[in-house]
Amino acid sequence: MNAAEVLFEEKNLIDEEFLKLLKTDEFDEQLFHYADLRRREFYGTDVYSRGLIEFTNHCKNNCLYCGIRRENKNASRYRMTPQEILECCTNGYNLGLRTFVLQGGEDPFFTDEKICSIVSQIKNKFPDCAVTLSIGEKNKKSYQSYFDAGASRYLLRHETACDSHYKKLHPAEMSLENRKRCLFDLKEIGFQIGAGFMVGSPFQTLENIVEDFRFLQKLEPDMIGIGPFISHRDTPFAEFKNGTLGLTLRLISVLRLMFPYALIPATTALGTIHSEGRELGLKAGANVVMPNISTAEARKNYVLYDNKICIGEDAVKCHGCISARIESAGYHLVTDIGDVKK
Repeated sequence: MNAAEVLFEEKNLIDEEFLKLLKTDEFDEQLFHYADLRRREFYGTDVYSRGLIEFTNHCKNNCLYCGIRRENKNASRYRMTPQEILECCTNGYNLGLRTFVLQGGEDPFFTDEKICSIVSQIKNKFPDCAVTLSIGEKNKKSYQSYFDAGASRYLLRHETACDSHYKKLHPAEMSLENRKRCLFDLKEIGFQIGAGFMVGSPFQTLENIVEDFRFLQKLEPDMIGIGPFISHRDTPFAEFKNGTLGLTLRLISVLRLMFPYALIPATTALGTIHSEGRELGLKAGANVVMPNISTAEARKNYVLYDNKICIGEDAVKCHGCISARIESAGYHLVTDIGDVKK
């Protein structure tokens, strides 16, 4: 059997076989086919939709790849009010969304008390919905308070599992050790957790990606989010090449075969580097989309990378566009809270 066939049967390869598989597109068609088969075993043709609310672009961190990094003086900063967040949830609920993802920079303005209040208000108004948070590194006590308030999912990309690579992407005050600690704390508390990494980030090697696989095997996350690195003009990495569609799709398939149960998104970044990137992501094994239901100001100013798509669309148009794309790819958008199926 070749590496793709072994991965389909065993859900794992030795490091050398992973490297061989990642270096070539020779097995892509087979990988995509196997990944789609495996996804259909667990989820059929269902694609889960999460309403994304980018509620603040203030961030205390200074990650070298990010457009909302602390030192980007050209970023137009904003914060949504609790009322604006609830209005976005109402709009999303009327569109059929049953999961809301509150994503933002690490903004000290939003204290634990404020986050818990917002989560509680959403859960009180929409008790049949899940609340996902994606607000970065916190201590375990903070995470516990969010969970107690009603948040049940947390997204925190580890970005890279290699310490030396992590240090090339982040300022000295940040550490991979702490990022990993956060993920294991979240899992211990009881969150459905999401990790993931950038594809083609500066200085990344294929060996780094295999390290990511091994870390994910240890963590066993419920969600795995990957997307191509896309540069931002106001960062130190402005001149670096973007990640490629081919490797990103290949990795989606590999991750689907390694983690058949996982919730894997077809990301906006995929749609940014290719006009049919999200459809191709679904065909490669992804089963989640995240239409943006943020305010107009947030859409315009939550810019992690250049040329981000859909910033001019309202929530209805964004959701309708994604729904049509899903159907065109041969899948079905479902109105469902969309829990992981382990």
